[in-house]
Amino acid sequence: MKTPKRLQALVEDGLVDEVIRQLMSGKEATVYVARCGDEIRCAKVYKEANKRSFRQSTDYTEGRKVKNSRRARAMEKGSSYGRKAQEEAWQNAEVDALYRLAAAGVRVPKPYNFHEGVLLMELLTDSEGNAAPRLNDLVLTAEVAREYHRILITQVVRMLCAGIIHGDLSEFNVLVDSTGPVIIDLPQAIDAAANNQARQMLLRDVQNLAAYFGRFAPELLATDYGNEIWSLYQSSQLKPESVLTGHFEHAEKPVDLKGVMREISDTLKEEEARQLAISIRLNRERAR
Repeated sequence: MKTPKRLQALVEDGLVDEVIRQLMSGKEATVYVARCGDEIRCAKVYKEANKRSFRQSTDYTEGRKVKNSRRARAMEKGSSYGRKAQEEAWQNAEVDALYRLAAAGVRVPKPYNFHEGVLLMELLTDSEGNAAPRLNDLVLTAEVAREYHRILITQVVRMLCAGIIHGDLSEFNVLVDSTGPVIIDLPQAIDAAANNQARQMLLRDVQNLAAYFGRFAPELLATDYGNEIWSLYQSSQLKPESVLTGHFEHAEKPVDLKGVMREISDTLKEEEARQLAISIRLNRERAR
């Protein structure tokens, strides 16, 4: 096929020898199959911000560090340079996450290079050598659904142990290659320790998995891995090999209504006394 404009620089720089075909076009990027020497890889070309349906949000970018202070100020002001820098940071977030997660043993596509806004990475294939399908395109047996759910919960744990939460995990962001589920699409990945939305996003990711696999194995709908995982993480007990039960006991202490009313009453009395003291002081000042 004719080389897309965004991939021309990679061809000229010798990183890509031939663009074979378009693999898919999603809400944030278009992915191509490319030949790089003797290997077949995929090239993820990020769409321009105004052409994406997925919008960057402070929920995702909160806590991300920008080393260059000039870039950070420009991003805050929203200048043209700042918007360009913000877009680069958004793309770099996925590259950084892929390298960190691959090193942590998480099943993600192996990254090879990031050049001119294009991410070159491993092409995942099924047992017949075809491009791996998305999880949502498969019909699963209850047994396979339970196994895939177990694998992905393990991956979520490993990700969190590496300090990362996917933030948009669902059946649409998982490929199934010849050996099982692989997590993809990570530009919105967040730093679990620096983002105030971390717990909420982890719970949503885990709930999305339960809802999907629960279509095939309904008992998964009653699990609560999200709160269990977060509780272990908060108490520094979460390990990649942590054994999970899928159950979590929520602390439900009865409300001490009498105690609450006493605190309210004491607060009101203190405020009345404060106002009285102010009134007396003002009257004395006027009398002088």
